[in-house]
Amino acid sequence: MFDKNTYIHRRNKLKNKDLTGIGLILGNGESPMNCQDNTYHYRQDSSFLYFFGLDFPGLAGIIDFENGEEFIFGDDVDIEDIIWMGPQVSLKENAAKVGISKTAPFSKLFDVVKAAMDSGRKVHFLPPYRGENKILLEKLTGLSALSVQNQASLDFIKAVISIREIKEDQEIEEIKKACATGYQMHVAAMRMAQPGTWEQKIAGTIEGISLAGGGMASFPIILSQNGETLHNHSHAQILQEGKLMLCDAGAESLLKYASDFTRTTPVGGKFSTKQREIYEIVLAANNKATELAKPGVTYLSVHLAAAEVIASGLKELGLMKGDVKEAVASGAHAMFFPHGLGHMMGLDVHDMEDLGQIYVGYDDEIQPVDQFGTAYLRLGKRLKPGFVVTNEPGCYFIPALIDKWQAEGINKEFINFDKVNEYRDFGGIRLEDDIVITESGSQIIGERIPIEPYDVERTVQEA
Repeated sequence: MFDKNTYIHRRNKLKNKDLTGIGLILGNGESPMNCQDNTYHYRQDSSFLYFFGLDFPGLAGIIDFENGEEFIFGDDVDIEDIIWMGPQVSLKENAAKVGISKTAPFSKLFDVVKAAMDSGRKVHFLPPYRGENKILLEKLTGLSALSVQNQASLDFIKAVISIREIKEDQEIEEIKKACATGYQMHVAAMRMAQPGTWEQKIAGTIEGISLAGGGMASFPIILSQNGETLHNHSHAQILQEGKLMLCDAGAESLLKYASDFTRTTPVGGKFSTKQREIYEIVLAANNKATELAKPGVTYLSVHLAAAEVIASGLKELGLMKGDVKEAVASGAHAMFFPHGLGHMMGLDVHDMEDLGQIYVGYDDEIQPVDQFGTAYLRLGKRLKPGFVVTNEPGCYFIPALIDKWQAEGINKEFINFDKVNEYRDFGGIRLEDDIVITESGSQIIGERIPIEPYDVERTVQEA
């Protein structure tokens, strides 16, 4: 964990957000995999980690916004726990590490919440995403477990987001560690992109690199030679010469900060002319997005600029036609680029989206665009120094989508369907970097994973 003053400072910032009543932040418990005693790898709630720092199950934290008191609720281990787990530090000692002096058994949480509610005080809580915490909130508050997620405090959500969205220098250093592991994962995947290799062998190998680096993969690995499926978690195929392998993967650091990269690699180490042409369009969009991302600029405008780069490149190849700006305004580019440019990243790979993606990515000024493709943009608001963002433009040839648009004449004035149909078996290309917004612009975090076509080919061929 960080120094205890980090957590004291973060909680003090939360206390200064003009909230009244008490704030309840639940930690996560263990989650059974196939029986009660066989659990998934433990992952603490990110907001609890951010404000209370303790990375083990069975905890809850309360901040009293009126008298400033702070509590951690949890139970100390008994002799049976010690037999299986060894001697454990007491809750009081652990709480002291994050600057909290008041602790109580977990059962006392019910008394504190009930006392607040009985006296008419507001009990703020964040949206629960695990079933057991929904049930716990039902027991604590009397609200239905089925509706409790919609009863979360919007003022509390916005206060937490306003603090967590600006990354501290020490957080950036943790993200750099996650990016260093991500670099190793992707270079290993490139070197294994040889004909005859089972996709699962590559996915398993790079997940092992993440674990060896101190943390889990930051999300389920996406790796497939059918990259036109945007989130393809199937690793069942054998790589074939001449195909493109799309790998979207990242790691968590020891302190649970994430990285998230995508690279697209020619199986066997040589792009065809057609593959290289599309690849260089996506790379140009990626570089343009990093160049444009700076404080005060809306990320929506960066997304649209990247879309124009893609549309312009496809027009040069004869796949699109007409005025590029008009094509993007009409959403014609989205047949090839049907997702958003990127998202926030930090303690979560999609940072804070458990609190509500709309509140993380948008605000009163910038609202989502209701248009296919751009509607999937997870971040649109103005960028600030300290934001950590992924830039991940892509270009995909999805046969079912091509067929639908061609049959319905969607954007036919901007798309040359005869030419597009020559690319039906192409697959997809996505190129993703992690960047931090600085005072004057943006910067790629850590060493950039090989991305220039020649460097990618050389990395494969060196293996």
